[in-house]
Amino acid sequence: MQSTLPADGLTMAAGDEDEESVFGKITRRIIPILFLCLVLNFVDRINIGFAQLQMKHALGFSDAVYGLGAGIFFIGYFFFEVPSNLILQRIGARKTILRIMFCWGIVSASTMFVQTPMQFYVVRFLLGAFEAGLLPGILLYLTFWFPKARRAKVIGLFMAATSVGGIITGPVSGWILHNMGGVGGLDGWQWLFLIEGLPSSIMGVFTYFYLDDDVKSARWLSQREKRTVVDVLARDEADEDRAAPSVWAAFKDLKVWLFSLVYMMVLSGANVTSLWTPSLIKGMGISNTVHIGLLSTLPYIAGGLGMIFYGRRSDRRGERRWHFAVAVMAGAVCLALAQTPAMPLAFSMLFLSLAVGGNVAGLPVFWAAATSHLSRQTAAAGIAIISSVGNLSGILAPAGVGALATATGKLSYGMFACATVVAASGIVLLLTVPEQHRHSSKSD
Repeated sequence: MQSTLPADGLTMAAGDEDEESVFGKITRRIIPILFLCLVLNFVDRINIGFAQLQMKHALGFSDAVYGLGAGIFFIGYFFFEVPSNLILQRIGARKTILRIMFCWGIVSASTMFVQTPMQFYVVRFLLGAFEAGLLPGILLYLTFWFPKARRAKVIGLFMAATSVGGIITGPVSGWILHNMGGVGGLDGWQWLFLIEGLPSSIMGVFTYFYLDDDVKSARWLSQREKRTVVDVLARDEADEDRAAPSVWAAFKDLKVWLFSLVYMMVLSGANVTSLWTPSLIKGMGISNTVHIGLLSTLPYIAGGLGMIFYGRRSDRRGERRWHFAVAVMAGAVCLALAQTPAMPLAFSMLFLSLAVGGNVAGLPVFWAAATSHLSRQTAAAGIAIISSVGNLSGILAPAGVGALATATGKLSYGMFACATVVAASGIVLLLTVPEQHRHSSKSD
């Protein structure tokens, strides 16, 4: 395989009403349930950012301990994402998602029992290990249903769940911290993990009975509809490079490692802002946990709108490269501006919201480009490699920000460094990926 990125290969039969109808039906059937799974996933991932407002004081944890514990979560991710995706390809999505969600829900709830830094580190590692495979698994699953030309839109709809998760987590977590402390002899942060963890296990069981592993097993599609999907996906596969004989070829593919590097850099911003947004808002002079929770929804609203708008726009224009770069670089600039000293609260929240919106708006476009590059033979391993290596930023970025905050007493230094890395991700993609042929999609 060549070491430069190919054209996106965005093609779709124009004016085919049957095709439009069947992919609309698939979207309505599977995206809402996958959306809910990712909402719960994001709640369990970022609620540590709210819990630490009480947890650090109650347990005597420093910012460095918190940052390291938050980052250790991604070590589990790194080691288990590739095996999880290979298992999904072998046993199907239903069993894989059941295993992932049921186990992570139990572990997330068990964080309520943490008392020492070591216990905190162990639980965070286990949470990452059990959760590993959800995002790359669902991204792989979507390639079973949607052609390349439609993926930015559906990935944007699906990944907007992270914004909804952020919108929900803020007010709910703030209310739990403010009102549940002392109930049943537990602190508010302990109730937070219990209440927000167990629903994931329940959802895992539900998805097992609701989802279908592939198009052929979908009883809610007619034979004609199944044939339409199979034919469209076959056209995608007909254009693929057949030189990759197995999933292990993904480990040798330089393009996979290029995407991994870019993903690691851009996720630095997403990971840091999701974990430290409550602290940033508190640093703006807001002390009430309910108010912090409410204000924290604003960046996620911007992020959700950015994902949906940008995914649709990228599909319509048939372009990935500049869409990604412009979004993440604009987000990086706004993250830096949000750290301006003595800025009025309204402007600080505006820039923070635009920072999150720009940063995450590029993610569906990124994944549409990455999954378009991977063949059916390499998709499982390739998606997981990109995700697992990229998520190493979840170890480095929070730990680095926490260490800088502890050493300097100012969170802004870490945020400036993070903004620089995010901006560089757009530059790296522009300098490395050649201009691509653009074929617009007519899907809405």
